[in-house]
Amino acid sequence: MNQEQSSLVLQSSSNFSPPKGVKLSYGTAGFRADATLLKSTVHRVGILAALRSIQTKSVIGLMITASHNQVSDNGIKIADPNGGMLSQLWEPFADSLANVADPFELVQLISDFVSKEIIPLDNVRSAEILLGRDTRPSGEYLLEAAKQGISSIKGAIYHDMGILTTPQLHWMVRARNMGMNSTEHDYFQQLSHSYRCLVELIPDEKKVSKSNDIVVVDGANGVGGDKLEILRELCGDLSIEVRNSSKGEGVLNKGVGADFVQKEKVVPSGFGRSDVGLRCASFDGDADRLVYFLVQPDSKLIDLVDGDKILSLFAHFIKEQLDALKDNELEKPCDPYHPRLGIVQTAYANGASTAYLKNLGLDVVLTPTGVKYLHEKASEYDIGIYFEANGHGTILFSDTVLSWLEDRNSELSSACTGSEKHKAALRLLAVSKLINQAVGDALSGLLLVEAILLHTGWSIQKWNELYKDLPSRQLKVWQFALFFIVIKVKVVDRTAVVTAKAETVVVQPAGIQEAIDTATAKYRHGRCFIRPSGTEDVIRVYAEAATQEETDSLANSVAKLVDQFLGFGSSQ
Repeated sequence: MNQEQSSLVLQSSSNFSPPKGVKLSYGTAGFRADATLLKSTVHRVGILAALRSIQTKSVIGLMITASHNQVSDNGIKIADPNGGMLSQLWEPFADSLANVADPFELVQLISDFVSKEIIPLDNVRSAEILLGRDTRPSGEYLLEAAKQGISSIKGAIYHDMGILTTPQLHWMVRARNMGMNSTEHDYFQQLSHSYRCLVELIPDEKKVSKSNDIVVVDGANGVGGDKLEILRELCGDLSIEVRNSSKGEGVLNKGVGADFVQKEKVVPSGFGRSDVGLRCASFDGDADRLVYFLVQPDSKLIDLVDGDKILSLFAHFIKEQLDALKDNELEKPCDPYHPRLGIVQTAYANGASTAYLKNLGLDVVLTPTGVKYLHEKASEYDIGIYFEANGHGTILFSDTVLSWLEDRNSELSSACTGSEKHKAALRLLAVSKLINQAVGDALSGLLLVEAILLHTGWSIQKWNELYKDLPSRQLKVWQFALFFIVIKVKVVDRTAVVTAKAETVVVQPAGIQEAIDTATAKYRHGRCFIRPSGTEDVIRVYAEAATQEETDSLANSVAKLVDQFLGFGSSQ
């Protein structure tokens, strides 16, 4: 890094001193913390984004959001050239960049990294960054910090795309790097057109009047509700009622949103007795999570239709279309191509959903918790579907399967236009354009769910009855008493428990897995595992059993084991 560039970084970073005593780590959610602690981190991630753009010779995205966290929090994450998350190879550099205290050490760190990665800072090609933020008040001043960080790299430019959902920014980055039109208008047009195509392909015998069929959507008092209102107007006769948009008086993610609904299993604010029997859905604050729910007659509790059920609906529909295309009368004998459909889940998926999917004859695999693992595994299939129970997930289509679908569409349109096989090819092509293949997207996910329910003629009640969830409980067990957190917070917590086999088996500390197995064996259909949180100083205990009473007992038994092995009880 030459003297001029070093001076630019030094001068800019001197205005953004990192908070003392705070150590941040880049994970699936990027950096996330109380917004008042993030100015220097966001500034430095702006630098990182510019370097990443130069190295990859691509447009990079930078999104300021804390998703489902409380409004006082914020965060920053990078969208890589494919619209996905930052390469894991760069995460250690991100950690070092955020936590180095001295501006001169920062310049040296960047210089060393630039040399190691052979990043040309000779202005041969400028960096290009797309910026977005959600509706948090802190987003405005953090955005300014990001802009100054980007501008400290000579030749780097940014485009402020405004207030967006996180998936919109990821979509824009992917589209821009694919040479496609990539404005917000283009996003809305692609989703609405694909939705209308799917609706037009509904079999005639299933086309019934849906004039009174409405989906009521909780926007978490965030950006998703506002964007859905725009999208609704482009989707024809889709009946959507949006509540808890950012235009109201509610607080972002407080008593609302997909995370609240999924964890608490109670109605969000703004829903009640009049909604009993209606199809309801909920976004999180930045609209990358989606869950559905039914309000129970007491108007307080809900029947949750979570990410596992959404995955199952998508898998059922995709498999149906692929099965319709299996008739190979038009395929050449030397080219018996059959796309591989794969389902990717984590250990947090309800066991009943996994059993249902396997009974459909689908290939189901588990990965460690975290979207980066799910997405990577799903990309190994011709069509890969992944969802977490919290409502985050998507469908990935390989270039190979898309080319095959285009060829089949051409063959079938000339040989048997309008046949069910032809429609199946068209439906899959429409799904590939409707679903956001960069990242989980509540807006595109909602439209796909609604289109499939119209196609099947199913009510939300029938959809919810695909399988019955096994009772489950998740408990959070603090690893250390408060006075120990100051000394060992996050560093020790993240390494105290080491897992294997997609995070279902504990290999450290020694002896705890055997104790968990002994406890679990006492319960019918017992299943239990623990894992360290990626964002909080907690150990998560997940348990399943035949009844709610047994499930609660198992979860509490294992929670006590965690306390025993990790010292919480003795510290008290």
